[in-house]
Amino acid sequence: MRTIEIKYPETIPAILNLSPDKFEQEAKFALAVKLYEMGRLTSGQAAQLAEVSRVIFLLDCRRYGAASVDWDYDEIDAEFSDMNK
Repeated sequence: MRTIEIKYPETIPAILNLSPDKFEQEAKFALAVKLYEMGRLTSGQAAQLAEVSRVIFLLDCRRYGAASVDWDYDEIDAEFSDMNK
């Protein structure tokens, strides 16, 4: 496993009323969400990066302003076509 180091001012967690550990956890999750949103990672890969289960990752995406799924019209139509029969 590789490690990434991000330097940040010690004041940022305090400004956000977070502990340093909680701030770092949120930053890691935000990175995972953004990479998922950009289509660079699957939801499973992003969940692994965020160190949470895939279900938790998908449920928490909305807290970061990202959709947990991004279906186009054809995908929605295919998903719900059985309901119209």
